[in-house]
Amino acid sequence: MPDAAYQPSMLDLQDQPALGALAGRVRRHELTRGAWVDHLPGWVHGSDQVFDTLLHEVPWRAERRTMYDAEVDVPRLLCWYAGHRPLPHPVLTAARAALTAHYAPELGEPFVTAGMCLYRDGRDSVAWHGDTLGRSAHQDTIVAIVSFGSPRPLLLRPRGGGPGLRFPLGHGDLVVMGGSCQRTWEHAVPKTARPVGPRVSVQFRPAGVA
Repeated sequence: MPDAAYQPSMLDLQDQPALGALAGRVRRHELTRGAWVDHLPGWVHGSDQVFDTLLHEVPWRAERRTMYDAEVDVPRLLCWYAGHRPLPHPVLTAARAALTAHYAPELGEPFVTAGMCLYRDGRDSVAWHGDTLGRSAHQDTIVAIVSFGSPRPLLLRPRGGGPGLRFPLGHGDLVVMGGSCQRTWEHAVPKTARPVGPRVSVQFRPAGVA
C-alpha cells in the first residue's frame, strides 16, 4: 500500500460524489495526424471519497513483465474490470455511461472495460506507449482516463518526435484521447523524485481495445 501521505484537495469539498457536465465544458486539443485530446479538470466532484474506496477496496495486484530478456516488476499496481464485472464505486458506473453518451457520435460504440492503475508514490510510473493491443493497433478509437488522488503529470508526444503536451491529472480530472492518438502519439506518467501521494487512474475503453 502507498507509503506517502495523501493530501486531499482543498477545492473539492462536496459531500457526495457526483459528475459535472461534459457538454460545453470539456476542452479539445487538436493534435497532428488525426489525433486529439479532450481535457476537463475536476469532472468528478467529491472525488476524494471515490479515491478512498478505490485505494482500499480494489483488489490491487503486482505484476512482473519481461523486458530486455529480464523479468522486472511493473512499477504500479493493477486491476482489470471486464464489462460484466461491477465497478467498485457507483460514480464510475455513472462516468462510463456519461462518457458513452457524450462520445457516441464519434465512437459509435459504448465504453465497456475499466483498467485501473495505482501509482503508490513517485517511484511508480508508466513508460512511453500507446494503447495498441487489439483493434486500436489499426483503427481510430477513444480511451478515457479519470484520475483520483494526488496529481501526476500525463505527458503526450508524437511518435517520431515533435512538440508534446503535459496534463497534471488528479482529484477527479478527465482526459480523453481520441482519433489516431493511440497509433500516432505516445503517453507516459514519469517517475518523480519529489514527495507525492498515491494516485489512481481509471481507463475506460471500448471492447477489444487494450
